[in-house]
This record gives sequence, C-alpha cells and structure tokens, in this order.
Amino acid sequence: MASDQDVKDALYDVIDPELNMNIVDLGLVYRVQVVEENIAEVDFTLTYPGCPLGDVITSDVISKIRTQTDVTDVRAQVVWNPPWNQNMMSENARLMMGYPI
Repeated sequence: MASDQDVKDALYDVIDPELNMNIVDLGLVYRVQVVEENIAEVDFTLTYPGCPLGDVITSDVISKIRTQTDVTDVRAQVVWNPPWNQNMMSENARLMMGYPI
C-alpha cells in the first residue's frame, strides 16, 4: 500500500510548465493523504487563479501518482486557500528563481 510520502514523492515529477520546476518545491502542494488502500487525495494550488495550465498540471498529478505508486484512484483538487505566495517555495526553489531566502 502506498504511503502519503510515496504519493508526495511522485509529485516531485510534476513540473509547472511555466516555471519549469516541480510543484512540491514551488510550494503548490498543500495536502497529500492516502485515505484508503488505493485512493489518494491531493490538494494543491496554482501560482495564480486563471492559470491556463491548471488542467495540464491536474492531469500530470493524477498520471504521476498512478504510474509511480499502487494508487489507482486519485482525487486531485485545486484549492485557493491559503493563497500561494513565494514564501511557500522551498529554499532551493527560491534560490533558483532569484528570490531572497
């Protein structure tokens, strides 16, 4: 059975196409939970409302989790609270994007 960490690890391979960085380091992933043996729930956000690549990122979240874990049902939900900001990024991501640490 996949763990919460297994699911989160798969999300490191989901790349935000506009920023060319994974959604975990960008701080876009708010919650990852395996709720039943083969069901994972993921709450994540986008860098801004109306992002035209939201559907692409959502599809990639589902695909990466299904192919890299034994999870068969992924409930991926875009949430807007709390609003994303650059302080949610990992230190490495902020450095790569030229933001102060």
